[in-house]
Amino acid sequence: MPRTDTGRPPAFRPPAPRPPVPRVPRGPGGRGLGALGLSAFVVGTAEFVVVGILDRIASGLHVTVGTAGLLVTAYALGVCAGGPALTALTIRVPRRLLLCAALGLYALANALAAVAGDFIVLVLVRAVAGAVHGMFVGVASSAAASLAGPERRGRAVAVVFGGIAAANLLGVPLATYAGHVLSWRSVFAGIAVLGCAALALTLALVPPVPSSGRGALRAQLRYVLTRPVLLALGVAVLLFCGQFTVFTLLGTYLQQVTGVSGGAVGAYLLVFGAAGALGTLAGGRCADRDAGTTLLVAGAVLVPALAGLHWAGEHPVTAAVVLALFGLFGFGLAPALQLITIELAGPGGDLASTLGASAGNAGIAAGSAAAGWFAAGHPVAGLPLVGAAVCAATLPLVRMVSRARPTAAAPR
Repeated sequence: MPRTDTGRPPAFRPPAPRPPVPRVPRGPGGRGLGALGLSAFVVGTAEFVVVGILDRIASGLHVTVGTAGLLVTAYALGVCAGGPALTALTIRVPRRLLLCAALGLYALANALAAVAGDFIVLVLVRAVAGAVHGMFVGVASSAAASLAGPERRGRAVAVVFGGIAAANLLGVPLATYAGHVLSWRSVFAGIAVLGCAALALTLALVPPVPSSGRGALRAQLRYVLTRPVLLALGVAVLLFCGQFTVFTLLGTYLQQVTGVSGGAVGAYLLVFGAAGALGTLAGGRCADRDAGTTLLVAGAVLVPALAGLHWAGEHPVTAAVVLALFGLFGFGLAPALQLITIELAGPGGDLASTLGASAGNAGIAAGSAAAGWFAAGHPVAGLPLVGAAVCAATLPLVRMVSRARPTAAAPR
């Protein structure tokens, strides 16, 4: 037994207790996260429901389905251009106030969409709604990360993205059904009502939120306009472009290739949404352990999942299984990619969080435009191969982003 200088054996000292693992708050912070998730559910429903009712909108406003697809493009362009612009204008506004203002404007935009009598007006309204969406998702994801402990940031961000995934699970299929049974206008009216409810919950439950960034817009730009952050944003553009080359016309694909129609299309969207919700939650947990590896693995599995949809498209059961894999890994990579983008930006996290959402929607705009262009001259059965090719070409960049580390000092 070792002895001290006094000749006495050292006193026994019990090992220091391990610090408890931080958890998502169960008090005001936990309730605030729940409100953010429910608000994201409303926003996600409004974004994706157009895919399921394009034919009804086209018929009601006397345009082709291909032209109606511009509603998806306009929304995505609103997110990727308007979201950063609104964030820049409101960089000093308290986060809680900004969340409430975004939800109020979003409810108003959907109310206007419900009464739009012209297709051009509807396109413009969707672009405005997209701009508000971009700002909301960026602010909500950074706010969620601030409300959680440092070891639960991935799961907190997943709450926001999980709300969007849950929109695909419940909101989009139910709204699609309502759009076919009632009218497409009733869908937007219902979303406006839900937007008001989300606003009330945010006012009641979300506490004041500390900013994840520091300084004015110019100061945050110094941290955002760096090679690692720009690379992460580029990856978001390409991965979502590949996915939405397929998803934009997924309803058409299911009808023409798989041979389902009407309410059965909603059932397939339900499968996709359930897998997406599960993937988002699992992706958030994995991102807390290793966000880089999570992003790399999900991106690698997404490629064969998209390609497999092409080969399995004519078989209803197999198509549903492959579609579930598409949703699982397509949504599973989103929390990790958003968390990496925020962390790489450091003090520019507020701006980077919005730019991350905007980059994803820039990819959505590109993917929806590519889908419309491809479908105009080729069978829609080839869309999954196009999407898989885009995602496969992105994998080397995904590897670089997964290994990137934030810099400690501000760039000069």
